[in-house]
Amino acid sequence: MTSRILALVLAAGVLPAAADSLKDVLARMDREATIFHGITAKLKKTEFTALVDDLSVESGQMWLRRSGHAITMRVEIAVPQPKSVSVEDNKAGIYYPKMNTLQVYDLGKAGALVDQFLVLGFGSAGKDLQKNYTVALGGDDTVGGEKATRLVLTPKSAKVLEQVKQVELWIPLNAGHPVQQKVIEPGGNYYLFTYSDVKLNPNLPSGEFQLKLPVDVHKEYPQK
Repeated sequence: MTSRILALVLAAGVLPAAADSLKDVLARMDREATIFHGITAKLKKTEFTALVDDLSVESGQMWLRRSGHAITMRVEIAVPQPKSVSVEDNKAGIYYPKMNTLQVYDLGKAGALVDQFLVLGFGSAGKDLQKNYTVALGGDDTVGGEKATRLVLTPKSAKVLEQVKQVELWIPLNAGHPVQQKVIEPGGNYYLFTYSDVKLNPNLPSGEFQLKLPVDVHKEYPQK
């Protein structure tokens, strides 16, 4: 009788699917890393500031291209206040159209942090994650209606831990890139990036990454 009931249950397909293992997730990331060269997506950024218990949300569109460790990225924020962000060759620019002002930053050594955190998981091999982080399973979850496995990454570097306590990645069951990232700072602040309408390896000409600036734009260099 027991075997008959089990057979009926299996035939009906009502048993839950086996949970994603860490090995499975990292293997998917390894495979995708070999073919990854770019992505576009709708972006929602949620920023939490612990000291004042404040939560702010921005949304827009992202374009990203990766060749080895070289990152080129453009983000267009539409809500609540429009602004444009570009990252290329260790340089970052933030354009505020209402003020017609472009702020220019030299990322210098901090440029590596862009690769480590802001675009972590996009073209990152699972084996490379394990070099820099202690990686653990955080459980099954759903992001934007898509089933995903959450990875919990703890930096191995004491220097990095001074800036980032933990990173979480939500990797969908059918892909090797994140649909959500969370960067948690030691003081309790965090940044949550959620991606939707993701397109893997689209045609991305260089013009897609150039900020649309007026000829009379005012430039500022906050680091000087």
